[in-house]
Amino acid sequence: MKQNSTSKIVAFVFLIIMAILWAFPILWGIFTSFKSEEEITAAGATFLPIHWSISNYAELLFNNQSTPIVKWFTNSLIISVGHTILVLVVVSLASYGYTRLEFKGRDLLFGMLLASMMFPGIVNLIPLYGIMDKLGWVNNFLAVIVPGAAGVFNIFLVRQFVLGIPKTFDESARIDGASEFQIFWHIILPLLKPVLTVVALFSFTGAWNDFLWPSIVLNDIDKLPITPGLQLLQGQYLTYPGIGTAGALIALVPTFLLYLFAQRYFMQSMSLSSGVKG
Repeated sequence: MKQNSTSKIVAFVFLIIMAILWAFPILWGIFTSFKSEEEITAAGATFLPIHWSISNYAELLFNNQSTPIVKWFTNSLIISVGHTILVLVVVSLASYGYTRLEFKGRDLLFGMLLASMMFPGIVNLIPLYGIMDKLGWVNNFLAVIVPGAAGVFNIFLVRQFVLGIPKTFDESARIDGASEFQIFWHIILPLLKPVLTVVALFSFTGAWNDFLWPSIVLNDIDKLPITPGLQLLQGQYLTYPGIGTAGALIALVPTFLLYLFAQRYFMQSMSLSSGVKG
């Protein structure tokens, strides 16, 4: 009993230390964003601001034409929300097809799909850009919304969840005269809520934080999302760390709020059968 208590104390202390190590840079950035550039230069490495100021945020939001961060923020919301909705539609339908529909070569096709995960995503950049060019989507939001909608990992994750749903639910619905789409819409889809919430969380965060692909396929500064836009911000305000930090924190807000509100469903999805009530 004593050994068990000691293990819990050690684990608790370890987690507290890790939380402090994780939170300290974030807190440093938050406090730095409220310092004037003069204070950052003169006072050196002080943790708390001597004089609190919102001048960095005002400069970013209202006095900047060459780095329109509000426009970038809006673009990121459009791209991330659009991509997430498309992912949920594609992944939920594909997962149902790979588990409930019987067709020739289904398992072979899924195996080939899994095998594609062995190739790093960067090898697809050149052919993917060529496809976007042929479709006329270069410098268009569709070029960053559509690719990646059928992510293999997401399909695999949701498929494993669907496999945990008893097929007796389907059979009972068929006896009552339900079609395949009605079974999917009224029975399977409601049970997928926890795992689809996690997929939405990962998809939104991935689209929001993506830097390389938007930098390649979007060449209009007003169409950039906020993550590649921050690179331009850093270039313009290289000697102004307060403004750069404020921009990074603005970019952090949506994903932080999303994780905050979705954490309950994230924990539920840790068990792939948590959505099924026997």
